[in-house]
Amino acid sequence: MPEFTGRAAIYYAPQRTDPLWRLGCTWLGRDPETGESLPQPDGIAPLTSSPARYGFHATLKPPMKLSKTYDAFLADVKTLAASLKPFEMPHLQVRRISHFTALCLATPSPAFQHLADQCVKNLDPHRAPEDQPTRHQRAAGRTPRQIRNIERWGYPLVFEDWQFHMTLTSAHETRALLGPAQAHFAPALQLSRLVREICIFVEPTPAASFRLAHRLPLG
Repeated sequence: MPEFTGRAAIYYAPQRTDPLWRLGCTWLGRDPETGESLPQPDGIAPLTSSPARYGFHATLKPPMKLSKTYDAFLADVKTLAASLKPFEMPHLQVRRISHFTALCLATPSPAFQHLADQCVKNLDPHRAPEDQPTRHQRAAGRTPRQIRNIERWGYPLVFEDWQFHMTLTSAHETRALLGPAQAHFAPALQLSRLVREICIFVEPTPAASFRLAHRLPLG
């Protein structure tokens, strides 16, 4: 992708063989890997439009414009992935975070925290800094530490402020979808799973839907 001018991100996404992947894509109405549109549960589309655009995922390195070529970015992500070992993932639960519903880890995971930290730190040389107005907008309502994160890493919720979550609803959604989400994802929440790969998602043009471009194995 030598001419790539959009944004790229590093996300965790379930393996295609994991039932969680199909459940998540169905919930959001879109498979970001194949581009397939999927029928959502009745009535949830208006409350899931924002996470649907980003695809079913948990953020490790937030979306960024690239300061180098996509090929250079891809090579460094492959190198990073190869340096990290697969690990067991805690069970998941559906709960509220702030003003939205999400899939979260039932117990803390130092291994997941390490993975996210390494993605933020090691891939930051590929991040093109945002302009001052955008950084100022990101800083609204943030803590002093989160503002420092924006200035240094381009995003407030990294390192100590990072929390694994897979967003299921748009911001400021009421609790209307909490129960339906718990029922929808129930078949997959207690399954054992290993984190075996990290994924590159790309936004080809502003406001376009993100797509899963590469799955890169750990180790």
